[in-house]
Amino acid sequence: MSKIMQLPTRLLQRRLKSNKADFGHVFILAGSLKFSGAALLAAEACLRSGAGLVTLGLPKNLCPAVLKAKAREIMLLPLAETKERTLSIAAFKEIKNFTKKAQVLVIGPGLSGNKSTQGLARKVISEIAIPMVIDADGLNALAGHLNILLRRKGAAVPAVLTPHPGEMSRLLSIDTKKVQAARKRVAKELAGDYNCVIVLKGHRTVVAGPDKKIFVNTTGNPGMAKAGSGDVLSGIIGAFLAQGLSAFKAAVYAVYLHGLAGDLAKKEKTQISLIASDIIAKIPAAIRKSH
Repeated sequence: MSKIMQLPTRLLQRRLKSNKADFGHVFILAGSLKFSGAALLAAEACLRSGAGLVTLGLPKNLCPAVLKAKAREIMLLPLAETKERTLSIAAFKEIKNFTKKAQVLVIGPGLSGNKSTQGLARKVISEIAIPMVIDADGLNALAGHLNILLRRKGAAVPAVLTPHPGEMSRLLSIDTKKVQAARKRVAKELAGDYNCVIVLKGHRTVVAGPDKKIFVNTTGNPGMAKAGSGDVLSGIIGAFLAQGLSAFKAAVYAVYLHGLAGDLAKKEKTQISLIASDIIAKIPAAIRKSH
């Protein structure tokens, strides 16, 4: 087990007269007919990591099925969809209006590569100003369009991008092997060039800030290399942003806690059998260890 890092006091200590609004409202745009599980994993991880409120924006016809599967505490916002039951660009106005109620936006898990959905993702990233976590198909929407990050209305607050090596290679138009050969360098360069926080996932996940700060994580294990693990991480980062951490600190502590929860889950489930929901189940124990 790696050396235990103490989480910030801001996360661990709550005033007696606190209410849910004090811990932020996270709006998660995620999911599609094929990938509704990604949306649920991100939302459940967000709740377990301390967010006061979590709303999941979904293609409207997915909501009845998701309603049966989701944690009771997660709220749903049915949105305009495409024929493939992915989020449609026609949903943008409702999304923009809803973000007035939220402090943080997480976009990407399970969105799909649908053309309309990818266009929606780019429009949301460009025009919505609240702090943002961009993952999975949100990142794929940025491939070839990275300048959107510099034109963001909320560019004063760096977005957090969470690519795995394959997504990083698409963002930079370079071979994945080149990404892996220089993980710190490519993360620092992308963060600096586009004023964002980069979480380059994988063994020894690298977190790089636009001010050249860098953190290399030591928690986690190969059992976490499973579908949904990244969705869990996005939810944790969103929760930490909503509770007032800076983009860089939210990413650092989320990556650490995510890996620690995975290490605790491994002890019970083994690396072979560990799945993403096991990581969520161990978030409370990981927080307790980091207190």
